[in-house]
Amino acid sequence: MVFRNQFSQTKVSPIYLVPNMFTLGAMFCGFYAIIQSINANFYACGIAIFFAMILDSLDGRVARLTHTSSPFGAQLDSLSDMVSFGVAPAIIMFNWKLHTLGKIGWLFTFIYCACTGLRLARFNTMISIVDKKYFVGLPSPSAAALVVGYVYICNLYHLHHSVYMIIGGVITLLAAFSMVSNIRFYSFKEFHFHHRARFRALLLFLLALTLLIIYPELVIYGFFVSYTLVSYFMYIFRIGYRNSEANIKTDELESTVTKTN
Repeated sequence: MVFRNQFSQTKVSPIYLVPNMFTLGAMFCGFYAIIQSINANFYACGIAIFFAMILDSLDGRVARLTHTSSPFGAQLDSLSDMVSFGVAPAIIMFNWKLHTLGKIGWLFTFIYCACTGLRLARFNTMISIVDKKYFVGLPSPSAAALVVGYVYICNLYHLHHSVYMIIGGVITLLAAFSMVSNIRFYSFKEFHFHHRARFRALLLFLLALTLLIIYPELVIYGFFVSYTLVSYFMYIFRIGYRNSEANIKTDELESTVTKTN
């Protein structure tokens, strides 16, 4: 009786139907991709993970628009991300080519899976203290796009040489360690459609749209590759700028001390 009263007084997180439907849809896409990778249907794997990314980007926005955000939805979203962007890409890459490497293959894919879990755990604990404009570490959907997108491109253009398998292993490790790095990745949360744009921005958009229509797979995958590489270059540039600034201050301090003496 005492236990029942204590339980009844405990606040339980509300469960809202609409945003959680999107989250479960994303989880289903990840599960479906795993099943299709077992059947060696890597074309369907790429499509499924792409839809998982779309649904994952919508569930939070739908929750905010309908005022149905809840701790339950946040936890379910993390579990869905682990399935769709952690376990699924690792198994897809393993079933594609890395299984031929034996223990090295499953070690590479497990590292990716583990780094996804670490990245999601760190994100959940730092969500209230980080800058909303940037992610600390590569977001797990972008990492999944790098891994699964590569498998999709190789399968689409029949790239089956052992060299592409090695590149796939490197991409898997790069995506894994990028997720747990301290590199800042732009979140696009500060992007607003009502901002003014220059005329040449419309021309660039037209060019990108044309290329997207002609080469949709290459353009989408190229976007995620560029997103990752540009973030790395900006990180290296910031480190170089801070070091040069520190050297200038040190030189100024030394010159001041010399003049005083």
